[in-house]
Amino acid sequence: MLDKRQSNLTIVLENVFDPHNISAVMRTCDAVGVQDVYILNTRIPRHKKWGAKSSSSAVGWLTIHQYTDAGECFGDLRRRADRIFTTHLASDAVSLYDMDLTGRIALVFGNEHSGVSDEIRALSDGNFIIPQIGIIKSLNISVACAVTLYEAFRQKSAAGQYDRPGLEPARYDQLLKEWSRGQLTAPEDDK
Repeated sequence: MLDKRQSNLTIVLENVFDPHNISAVMRTCDAVGVQDVYILNTRIPRHKKWGAKSSSSAVGWLTIHQYTDAGECFGDLRRRADRIFTTHLASDAVSLYDMDLTGRIALVFGNEHSGVSDEIRALSDGNFIIPQIGIIKSLNISVACAVTLYEAFRQKSAAGQYDRPGLEPARYDQLLKEWSRGQLTAPEDDK
């Protein structure tokens, strides 16, 4: 499983209220080999637990980074990703299917009620949308993230990125030790 983990794709959840939505996103991240999930809570209290039924214990196999400061979160993201995109219905938004998801990229999903905040959109490199033809122009956050991650999975697979380890050797060894013990420890840099 570690050979398939991808360090060049990161998911960010901004002020997502429902822990079950977060857990569903975590499950999808695990399914496609995303190791790092950033949870940014600037308007709601820090989450203490996730919806266990939705996650199928995925949280035990992922590295979760929690932040309460957007600047710190994006500072860390900029070291990990060359481009950061938010989901936002805007005139300048690009279709998910026109994006190159094979590089070092972070994808930000906003909360269930108001989406990605103006502050976070200003910190990002652009917006993307999932094309829809229905009357309702949004999807549940966990569904939107799943659709997006499976498009990334398709592109990364076609580019051969799952044919070679996607983690640096030191990170690979660290995770192997943690997984062998049966649990992942919280990273020291959580804010």
